[in-house]
Amino acid sequence: MEIEGRDFMNTPPMKTVRFGCSVVDTLAKHKQGDSRDYELLKHQLADPDIKDAQIINWLQEFRSCVTQLNKDHEQLIYTVLRLPWLGRSQAVVEEYLAFLSNLVSAQTVYLCACLKMVVSHFTPKRVKIYEAGVGFSDSDDEDENTPKNFDQCHQALQVITRYVPSTSHFLMPILNDNFPFVNKSPRTLECYVHNLLRVTVYIPSIRRDVLEIIIGKMLKLDASAPRGDIEELEEKAMQNQTEEEGGEEGLFDMDEDEDVSASKVSGSMAHPVAERLDTLMLILLSYIKDICHINGLLDVERTKELYRDLMGAFDKLVLPTHASCHVQYALFYLCSFRLALAEAFLEHLWKILQSPSHPAVLRQAAAGYMGSFLARANFLPVTTVRVCLDLLVRWIHTYIDGQDSDGRQACCDISLHGAFYTTCQAVFYTLIFRHRAILEGNMKKGLAYLQSLNLERVVMCQLNPLNVCLPAVTNMFAAITRKYQVVFCYTVIERNNRHVLPVVRSSTGGDCVAANTNPLDSFFPFDPYLLKSCLYVSTGQVS
Repeated sequence: MEIEGRDFMNTPPMKTVRFGCSVVDTLAKHKQGDSRDYELLKHQLADPDIKDAQIINWLQEFRSCVTQLNKDHEQLIYTVLRLPWLGRSQAVVEEYLAFLSNLVSAQTVYLCACLKMVVSHFTPKRVKIYEAGVGFSDSDDEDENTPKNFDQCHQALQVITRYVPSTSHFLMPILNDNFPFVNKSPRTLECYVHNLLRVTVYIPSIRRDVLEIIIGKMLKLDASAPRGDIEELEEKAMQNQTEEEGGEEGLFDMDEDEDVSASKVSGSMAHPVAERLDTLMLILLSYIKDICHINGLLDVERTKELYRDLMGAFDKLVLPTHASCHVQYALFYLCSFRLALAEAFLEHLWKILQSPSHPAVLRQAAAGYMGSFLARANFLPVTTVRVCLDLLVRWIHTYIDGQDSDGRQACCDISLHGAFYTTCQAVFYTLIFRHRAILEGNMKKGLAYLQSLNLERVVMCQLNPLNVCLPAVTNMFAAITRKYQVVFCYTVIERNNRHVLPVVRSSTGGDCVAANTNPLDSFFPFDPYLLKSCLYVSTGQVS
């Protein structure tokens, strides 16, 4: 039956093979207590082989009596919402969208049900595979119509939003609840995150909340893929690939690590969790680029708005998360677009660091981010690095002054002086990576600047930061400062090595902990980016 090009608003229902009365008569009989046609109607709507013409016919009848479809007909409406409208003819899609608009306008009680139906289609269909009588459903349906289906879902969501302005208030919990489990396939996660970000384009009021949902899930993946594990598996994959290329190819050669090796060839990550994270990072960074640029040119206002939304997610989720390796690069990438954004980010971290009202753990994290950003962001000019070093070193000297004026013997206690030690480490780390940039061009002025920081006082103070900073940072800093005769650290380092660190008070207030391990459990959030799909991020790093 030809249904293309019909005028749906003015054309009467098409004739189809059906049983029972019209929808209006069926509802009337159900109200009088006769439910036979009512149950028959639900059964026909649930038919998996229902035709396009039948769907159009039913939807037109439902639209004609939508005011009668109150809460008493909840199960019937749920059956209608489960109709297979996606991927059907344009006629079915348009009729279904018209039905949705009528339903949410006349019966707002079904708003959440309509939203759940749309959001449930944000991931590809699942293929049910049976093996030995057991059903498996975690395989993606490679349907060529999937992009078109997603387009139709967003059409539906925009229609609902147009008729119910408060849709965003009800939509956010549904988007959060329907987020796929992080162990689902990369394709499933990719589709859902892409569709969530697409929603923010036409409902911008929920963008910050959507970013928080996505970043929160990505942090779970990030925490499950430690840097050491990723590097180990990538190295193993490289070794396997080298052995395969160097060895003789035989007909019966079998490699038990074939999957790991194949990942190197295909460009995917050998670590399965890192592969999922890589997929989501690529989507997020692509979104940031597309939002901030119009026809290849940076739109300053749009970029500022996105920066504010990302900073909200950073403060709430990223900053308190210890040892995340990659998610924070979303902000790193955004800051690379414009120096003013990078400076605003540094200023924000500086305010947290010097504020006594913030928890100690956040102040330490802010110092770690500030030092790592100054050290690694090669888009920062030397002038900005020097200004930030001046602020940090001045704060360190003020802190030392406060300890000296107290009149008591200062002790090496990370729980009491955590912000101080982390700030010292941030300064040392920054100088390790940026000393060449500071000195090049005019060695004399560069050395004069380094000497003006009075780092010798920092190294020699009673709080003894070299005793707490990570050994790798301490040793590199000592080597560089000795080379340029700025500070001589080795006397302090040797003295520290001769003494076992004292017992320090536990920050949790419990039993004391032995400090023969490094108590400054710090990390550098902008260490080299390891995920393969977005390696262009690493071009903004100082190595």
